[in-house]
Amino acid sequence: GDRTVGGLVHRDQMVGPWQVPVADVAVTLAAYTGYAGEAMSMGERAPLASVDAPASGRMAVGEALTNLLAAPVSLDRVKLSCNWMAACGEPGEDAALFDTVRAVALELCPELGVGVPVGKDSLSMRTKWTDDEGVPRQVTSPVSLVVSAFATVDDVRGTLTPVLAGPATGYAAPTVLLLVDLGRGRARVGGSILAQVAGEDSSFGGPVPDLDDPSLVVGLGGAVNELRSAGVVLAYHDRSDGGLWATLCEMAFAGNTGVAVDLSTVVPGDGDPESDSLRALFAEELGVVVQVPAVEVGHAVATFAAY
Repeated sequence: GDRTVGGLVHRDQMVGPWQVPVADVAVTLAAYTGYAGEAMSMGERAPLASVDAPASGRMAVGEALTNLLAAPVSLDRVKLSCNWMAACGEPGEDAALFDTVRAVALELCPELGVGVPVGKDSLSMRTKWTDDEGVPRQVTSPVSLVVSAFATVDDVRGTLTPVLAGPATGYAAPTVLLLVDLGRGRARVGGSILAQVAGEDSSFGGPVPDLDDPSLVVGLGGAVNELRSAGVVLAYHDRSDGGLWATLCEMAFAGNTGVAVDLSTVVPGDGDPESDSLRALFAEELGVVVQVPAVEVGHAVATFAAY
């Protein structure tokens, strides 16, 4: 099938020789000549809103940006489109929507230096019916924010993908995977599938992932772009949707290779070791995994530390 009608699609969802649909960002070309173009990505963390609505809004913005940074973009060029959804009129939902809009539009975006010139809303997010016994039923959606991020790109050729460089792709030198953890080791699992299936009754409503420090996202953009320009980053993948385990699996699938992972530096270490390992693997905190040549690990770590 032709996924690139028009000839101006630079990066679609399928990446690598085996065409695995794990791309972080979509990239189009502006013209048939030259390399300028546009990058687009999305972020949404609606399940978190059932516990902490403002955190879900901040995380949606954060995820859109960590996805977008796979392309060579500057954050000061980024514009967001915000699609707000809520069940207005239901108890507590109007307040949750108000708090989330304030957290995103008045607090977070100004700190990040990104604008929201456009958006839309759907404010009747509930469904009602009568079951076979004649009992009225209702399901109410939590406040949901879907963020679309856009930015112009001077040279689309710098776009990174999750495809791991290795023998299967013709890269022979040793490489290392680095986790850049914007959650600062907190590994919060409230509002997650892990909390639903493996946690205690109270864990789903516990602390949820959040964007605590916007300057870390700004710093991530600066560090990734500096390392990208130096040719140090071989592969890149956003972590927040699915956690570290899903991120590593998708990178391995895309590169048709196995990975050896040392969790000792990322396990929180504030509870049961088995539980902490699960949190490290499945917490959906903001962050990215980058692959760098083994000889460049010191350079990469120093660059991230500097930002």
